[in-house]
Amino acid sequence: MTTTERDLLGRIPDGLFVAGEWIPGGGGTFPVHDPATGAVLAEVADAAPADGAAALDAAASAGRDWARTPARHRAELLRRTFDLVQEHADDLALLMTLEMGKPLREARGEVGYGGEFLRWFGEEAVRIDGRYRSSPEGNGQMVVTHRPVGPSLLITPWNFPLAMATRKIAPALAAGCTVVLKPPALTPLTTLLLTRLLQRAGVPEGVVNVVPTSRSGPLCGPLISDPRLRKLSFTGSTEVGVRLLEQAAGGVLRTSMELGGNAPFLVFDDADLDAAVDGALAAKFRNIGQACTAANRCYVHESVAEEFSRRVTEHVAGMRTGRGTEDGVDIGPLIDRKAVDDVAALVDDAVDRGAVVRTGGSGIDGPGSFYRPTVLTDVPPDAKVMRQEIFGPVLPIATFTSEEEAIELANSTSYGLVGYAYTRDTRRGQRLIEEVETGMMGLNVGVVSNAAAPFGGVKQSGLGREGSREGIQEYLETKYTLMPGPYA
Repeated sequence: MTTTERDLLGRIPDGLFVAGEWIPGGGGTFPVHDPATGAVLAEVADAAPADGAAALDAAASAGRDWARTPARHRAELLRRTFDLVQEHADDLALLMTLEMGKPLREARGEVGYGGEFLRWFGEEAVRIDGRYRSSPEGNGQMVVTHRPVGPSLLITPWNFPLAMATRKIAPALAAGCTVVLKPPALTPLTTLLLTRLLQRAGVPEGVVNVVPTSRSGPLCGPLISDPRLRKLSFTGSTEVGVRLLEQAAGGVLRTSMELGGNAPFLVFDDADLDAAVDGALAAKFRNIGQACTAANRCYVHESVAEEFSRRVTEHVAGMRTGRGTEDGVDIGPLIDRKAVDDVAALVDDAVDRGAVVRTGGSGIDGPGSFYRPTVLTDVPPDAKVMRQEIFGPVLPIATFTSEEEAIELANSTSYGLVGYAYTRDTRRGQRLIEEVETGMMGLNVGVVSNAAAPFGGVKQSGLGREGSREGIQEYLETKYTLMPGPYA
């Protein structure tokens, strides 16, 4: 570990943040590891159920005053936090690389992306609109207003430590909600630094409460069943999301669920192959393949499949694997050894069923949790790698013969987060937008995420949307009032 890294880690808070104070956790501490080396980066306070209850107490107590805070004030606080994120961009990027593993240049990109949610929702805070009109019968005036839904529990994933936190905190605060944030146990340090920046920006005590824990169920279960909680927002696996929805049903909580993905990547015979290869590399290997938006299944028209596969393989074979802080690294470590084992099992299953390894196909011995960037061809439809979310640097390629078959293959999953397609035919592109069953679509582009765009899926990929104008609506209730007309 370098002097710069040790200095940064020494400046990161290691406690819980409750009611405006940094406090120890009732569960002791838990370690945070560097996935590139296995070394312990820090010990972080481990929240016990009583700490979660204290955090919700604080959020509930602060809720009324925060809801009454002028929208312009809430907007300015988010803008100050955005400015602080830019000021500390190098620290945030390095911290993400250390605790999550992504290459430093990608971590810098996440700082830009994550910061935009603070700026965007700061701007949206002052644009929460209502309606005023006469009733159709002419017997009164109809007023529609929006108010904060109330205290919210935000549960974030480990793969985008900054952006997933800002994507939830920013719209909640903009809408006038107070929050309890449960960051991921694998990557809590970035969230703790963001919390320090929110504190410096002037967030009132109790408005943001952060409770890292190594035991999510015992902490979150009582919070979800507490009648004071009115909103649950979760990003993570579909399996966990289903369990949380079952728990949330008892209190009829408002829920936002951004769950698993199994994104199809379609390449048609008329596609610009150079653009399609670039798009596939971005859609698959960004964040080491550990993204719900990653291209999970690549379907290429049979007439261009070999040329596409050859070009992709050439690029992937030249990717450098290593610790994300090193110059020129393209692929960092997976989050832990279990992730390596899971990816290896999917590749082995595909090979057993007849898939061909064009490059990669194995883990890397030594410290850390590395898996070689991999391209598979001739992958049969029954291979697990085509049916399960990979969450690793593996691109499986299969072929199709017609547009109808491509659409059928794209939709042959219970997931529906995002799809990608490359074609020069504008009308075909329009048909794909209509026919492919996903909440988002990349048409001749390989990266779709943007703070100004609604992010979310259909089917088992989730409920609700984050980002854009839709994102703030997730934290607002609609209220209708009828009053006598002015001439009654």
